[in-house]
Amino acid sequence: MRIYLDMCCFNRPYDDQTQSRIRIETEAKVVIQEKIKNAEYELIWSSILDFECAKNPFDEHRIAILNWRSIASTMIMVDKFVLERAESLMNHGIGEYDALHVSCAMAGKANVFITTDDRLLKRLQAYNGVMAMLPQNALAFLENWYEN
Repeated sequence: MRIYLDMCCFNRPYDDQTQSRIRIETEAKVVIQEKIKNAEYELIWSSILDFECAKNPFDEHRIAILNWRSIASTMIMVDKFVLERAESLMNHGIGEYDALHVSCAMAGKANVFITTDDRLLKRLQAYNGVMAMLPQNALAFLENWYEN
């Protein structure tokens, strides 16, 4: 399985873990990352992740997140095709950075695009070609929890 985690997923462990939703999303994301480290899933990285991460004001967060770049099996650079698809996504009401992330995930042939952004998830429901999920739902899907 090919996985794309957007920047809000990478930042989730640094959010307030006293909120149950945030803690659950963090735990699911950590399990997914362990499976990536164990080569059970492939991580797709993109130049837009590099760009957004570079803007992180916390050095230790930025460094920890950027370490995932070396673990990724695929690196997607923003090119003409990524920009064209992102423009199409923006025409569906999706913000610029989100559209670039989704377009990179599609270019990398991600099986699952994982985000913690409810508004983005809602907008992507109307857009074919992207399986977007919250971390806990993605983990359930990837592990076939509800197969039976």
